[in-house]
Amino acid sequence: MSCLLLAQLSAPSALRAQEVIVHPGVGVTTITTNEARLYLTLRLKTWPNGEPVKVFVLPDDDPLHRRFANTVLGLFPYQLRRVWDRQLFSGTGQVPTAVASESEMLRRVATTPGAIGYVESVPAGAPVRPLEVR
Repeated sequence: MSCLLLAQLSAPSALRAQEVIVHPGVGVTTITTNEARLYLTLRLKTWPNGEPVKVFVLPDDDPLHRRFANTVLGLFPYQLRRVWDRQLFSGTGQVPTAVASESEMLRRVATTPGAIGYVESVPAGAPVRPLEVR
C-alpha cells in the first residue's frame, strides 16, 4: 500500500471536505470507513433495519467523485468501477445510480428511501442527513 494511500486512510475526518449523506429515514448515524466501502461498492445491500441500500454516485471523471473515492473510501475510482462492473457482468449485483451533479445527488438521496451518496458539503437546510464516517 502506498504511503499516500495510508496517509489518506489515516487522515482525521475533519480534514475531509466530502460528506457522506443518507436519506433522513436511514437509522444509522455513524459508520466505519470499511462499512462506507462496503455500502458504496454494493457489497452491503441492506441497512441494519433490513431496508435496501440505494447508492448514488457522480460520474467517474467528476473531480468530487475522484476525491471522495480516494479520501473517504481509500480507493481509486477505477477500483470502484471494477467492483461495480464485476458484480454487474457476473449477475451478482447492480451498479449504483449515476447522477449528473451535486444538486441532483441531494435531490435523489432526499427522495429515495435507503439512499446513500456524497457531496462536498451539506448545505444548511438540506433534506438529507450527513453520515459520520470513522
